[in-house]
Amino acid sequence: MTGIGQQTELGKIATMVEEAKRSATPLEEKLDALAKVLIWVTVGLATLFLVVGLIRGQEPLRLIETALALAIAAIPEGMSVVATIALAYGMLRLADKKVIVKRLSAVETLGGTNVIFTDKTGTLTQNRIEVNRVQLPDLSAEIQADAAIRKLQIVEGDSSIADSETFQKLVQIGVLCNNADYDVVEGTAKEVGDPVEVSLLKFAIAAGQNPDEINRDYPRKAEKAFSSDTRIMGTLHEHENRYVVAVKGAAEEVMKRSTSIDEAVRKAQYDISEKMAANGLRTLAFAYRELEKTSPPGDDFAEADLTYLGLIGFLDPPRTEVTPSLESCRRAGIKVIMVTGDHPATALTIASKVGLIEPGEELVMTGKDLKPIDQLTVGEKEKLMACRVFARVSPAQKLDMIDLYQQEGDIVGMTGDGVNDAPALKKSDIGIAMGLRGTQVAAETADMVLKDDSFSSIVAAIAQGRVIFENIRKFVLFLLSCNLSEIFVVTFAGFLNVGTPLLPLQILFINIVTDVFPALALGVGRENASLMEQPPRDPKTPIMDTRDWRTVVLYALAMTAAVLGTFIIGTQQLGLSQDEGNNLTFYALSFAQLMHVFNLHSEKSFWVNEITRNRYIWYALLLCLAILAITYYVPFLHAVLNIQPMTTTELGLIVAAGVAPVILTQLVRVATKAMN
Repeated sequence: MTGIGQQTELGKIATMVEEAKRSATPLEEKLDALAKVLIWVTVGLATLFLVVGLIRGQEPLRLIETALALAIAAIPEGMSVVATIALAYGMLRLADKKVIVKRLSAVETLGGTNVIFTDKTGTLTQNRIEVNRVQLPDLSAEIQADAAIRKLQIVEGDSSIADSETFQKLVQIGVLCNNADYDVVEGTAKEVGDPVEVSLLKFAIAAGQNPDEINRDYPRKAEKAFSSDTRIMGTLHEHENRYVVAVKGAAEEVMKRSTSIDEAVRKAQYDISEKMAANGLRTLAFAYRELEKTSPPGDDFAEADLTYLGLIGFLDPPRTEVTPSLESCRRAGIKVIMVTGDHPATALTIASKVGLIEPGEELVMTGKDLKPIDQLTVGEKEKLMACRVFARVSPAQKLDMIDLYQQEGDIVGMTGDGVNDAPALKKSDIGIAMGLRGTQVAAETADMVLKDDSFSSIVAAIAQGRVIFENIRKFVLFLLSCNLSEIFVVTFAGFLNVGTPLLPLQILFINIVTDVFPALALGVGRENASLMEQPPRDPKTPIMDTRDWRTVVLYALAMTAAVLGTFIIGTQQLGLSQDEGNNLTFYALSFAQLMHVFNLHSEKSFWVNEITRNRYIWYALLLCLAILAITYYVPFLHAVLNIQPMTTTELGLIVAAGVAPVILTQLVRVATKAMN
């Protein structure tokens, strides 16, 4: 079969990549939705303040100035800046963990991921593939190949296997049907290509053969690349007056094309291959064919009349750090699914060894078991979504599985390393490419690249993503509650007819200066151990749910009550003038908002938590207190902000107004927990 352009395998993959649409990330959608809500809230509150003021007969110009200041205050203009800084800072922390993130918003998407499709080789295993067992039709042995000292050791089995002609031919075919390169330069091994093919070259060297000489004696004339449909690879070589065909691939496919073995041997070899796979070995079968030059082969040179040689089992030990990482995923409510091109039994064995599946769990599905999504019955869909190990799947089937989970509302992460993984990497919510063994195409398509190809790095990235989203949520809570408190102070003062507690420039100064720095500090928090003990967020939940809005209002009311009470005490009990009352309210509200940052912890202890451990919080508080001191002592700012001299009594009221909301909020929190 031949084809050009879009009809080739690469063309088909390119088409799937182009058609795989990537939607807006959850964070982008949630911030957009929040911005729309805030616009209407702002318009409503500013209009209400203006109307009430006009009804009371207040000066229109001052009302308009204050209404505009409140409108500006209602919008947390620092939100987009802090979100960007939080995401960028998260990217830097992930880079330290050998995770390169290519899109800012992808960092947050990681935190919402609740389904991960992962490859087996190199991600759950060490990717240190070595030839472990050789099975010929009549001989068998477990071996240990050391290319460095050119030694082949028979660990168990037939000690004479290496002397057999079939064994030497098997070694030769493993070199010919191979696109890897292995060389030792100044004592350092240089490996290029697929790890399985590299291990075949090492195997040949240990067995006493020279891959370079074999390739010179058998120059390649054509290649039939491996595909998920045929599951074989074939190469055509010229040697003296003959053509030699070298073939490797799945045992059942190679034996099906071999005419040199009878049905009994074929069945015995197939059973052995299944047993090897069940023991966790990745198994390949090898065969060859010789043709006279007078009979040039066609495009199907690897499809029939092969001479079967035997099986090779490759060992790739599981990564020791994967098991605790998978357990962490389980506690965090993240479903991990293995998708591999290996034999089903091999995949199931490795999944069991690393703890991906429960002991005794035997459900594994292959590409042959999978139907297109629109053809699945309800029962078939339930079975597919209950399965956590998939083997022998095609690129199109990976795409379908991702689509199925996304239709169910899940946020899907997908690992990949090859060109054929590119469509699935693009389609997934977070595409994860392998940096060590991955192709450039996979890296270009993915959202993030693992420099160490380790699954534990994915889990660390998810934990960091959760921390970042929680940081974003906290600074949104902080900004909104602070901004709402400014609006409440001015609006409620209008309702109570006690005067104007804040001037427009004072509102703007508080909103721009004292709000922003603590919010930035919240955005770059580094830790929150409790987050990976919680289930993933519902991706449909907005960044601010109903409970968060109630919390914002509670925080704002607590600060408003303390600050407005301070203003009333100052003007009505202490006899302060309107200007002095403005001055008192300005500093009281500024200090209350700075202290409010300590209300935003999510751990049990008020004194030791992710807020108090965040050194940037303390830097921000010191900076803001210094700025407030500057406004009091610098003459130029006196005129701009209408700053008045203060007494010790007024200073005490300011401190009380800042501390009281924190105490009140913590008492409410304790009471709420006790009631629950």
